[in-house]
Amino acid sequence: METTLEIYDTTLRDGSQQEGISLTVSDKLRIAQLLDDLGVAYIEGGWPGALPKDDEFFRLAQSRLNLRNAELVAFGSTRRPGTTADKDPQLRALLESGTETICIVGKSWDYHVREALRTDLDEGLAMIGESIEFLRSHGRRVFFDAEHFFDGFRSTPEFALAAARTAAEAGAERIVLCDTNGGTLPHQIVEVLGKVEAEIDVPLGVHFHNDAGCAVASSLAAVEAGAVQIQGCINGYGERTGNADLCSIIPDLVLKMGQPVVTQEQLRMLAPISHHIAELVNISLDPHRPYVGTSAFTHKAGLHTSALARRPDAYEHIDPEKVGNRTRMVVSEQAGRASILNKAKELGFEIDDAAARKVLEEVKELEHRGYHFEAADGSFELLIRKALGWKQDLFHVESYRVNIERRAGEEVSAEATVKVVVGGERRITTGEGDGPVNALDTALRQALRPVFPQVADLRLTDYRVRVLDAADGTGATVRVLLETSNHTDSWGTIGVHQNIIDASWEALSDGIVVGLLRSAATEDPLAR
Repeated sequence: METTLEIYDTTLRDGSQQEGISLTVSDKLRIAQLLDDLGVAYIEGGWPGALPKDDEFFRLAQSRLNLRNAELVAFGSTRRPGTTADKDPQLRALLESGTETICIVGKSWDYHVREALRTDLDEGLAMIGESIEFLRSHGRRVFFDAEHFFDGFRSTPEFALAAARTAAEAGAERIVLCDTNGGTLPHQIVEVLGKVEAEIDVPLGVHFHNDAGCAVASSLAAVEAGAVQIQGCINGYGERTGNADLCSIIPDLVLKMGQPVVTQEQLRMLAPISHHIAELVNISLDPHRPYVGTSAFTHKAGLHTSALARRPDAYEHIDPEKVGNRTRMVVSEQAGRASILNKAKELGFEIDDAAARKVLEEVKELEHRGYHFEAADGSFELLIRKALGWKQDLFHVESYRVNIERRAGEEVSAEATVKVVVGGERRITTGEGDGPVNALDTALRQALRPVFPQVADLRLTDYRVRVLDAADGTGATVRVLLETSNHTDSWGTIGVHQNIIDASWEALSDGIVVGLLRSAATEDPLAR
């Protein structure tokens, strides 16, 4: 009987071992629900009996999770050396987790049996067989993770096969071959799988780490070689260099290999779920990550953008909407006229060729001076508007002043004063802040709020500074990139100057201008 290919997610257990990740029980419950929405077959929830947090997760999961697609799995290890399965507290904890399926890990490399467990090979095999039989006797389905299998097979194939055979004979429903050190190459994976399949009459799974950069490729090669279960983590999370990245494996299987491991509707949730989980683990997602990164379908070169204007598939290997992503155009000195036209259209503006050429020349000139519009779509929007004849008349800044003071034994304080003409009235306001940019932001908002109360909805979400010519030391020109957002949108603006305060002011004030223009409460002469 042919077994359907399964996706087994271990983000909540193996993925959480990544440096910098510490999930609360609430985080784990939310991630588990997202994984179920994605349509994976199994969700490994954690290691009950080893961590109190995981004990609580499995207890709460029974009432708080509503899994429609996935099955929750408890993870643990075989019994300890020199004891019996029925007296092993960790195996008891696995039963108490309440899951129907349990995955246990055991040693399949003789080196680890002797050196890590400090026991003989016969006992190592007995630990595997007796643990599985014990769990099976209590009505549980069991998967067996053969730890260090590929290293063990390379070293002593007889024992590695004996470990897998013992698990199969004891009733394990999947034998999962693990590349725990992550150093095996795809062609070696295929060779070993063929030899194991000839000896073991139980469906095989695989579990790869990415230390050699091959975890995704090895997973796909394993599917071609007959593996029926692929283990991995969302966004490739995991110890050292991470686990096999399910955000690449799943679309590769569905779109490239015709393996319906999730539905087309579920696949369209991939990018949003990837980003949502990245927020929960509090690690920024690499924008260049395949399929789900914000730059995965972003185009910069003029040759690419002009071709995409005619044929969307010219420089994209899939339709990005299939994985919940989208095509983006960024503008730089490498842009052509088509890039300007496409980016303007993306922002909601229709411009003619003459205006596009004018904007292109200005972009090239400004980038020569240090501006960088790839991450500053708000500033680029203002360039488009000016090319269409728009003038910034929301407010006019006459001047600003910033004072920084630090007294002995006290914290640094900043105070800013701005003189602004807004709504036909000249206003002078003062703001205090932790630093000069914060103080300027506070003062400008105070001046604008009586006429534009919607400034209260704008907030600064990112602030980055780069020195452009470090050889000039403290007199170097700096580039400030600032991100502003409201409840539904975000945009970047840029400032460049030898004075970091002036560069910051340019990015800050432009960010507020864009926010006001995008507000429904502001009358926009170029309403999109």
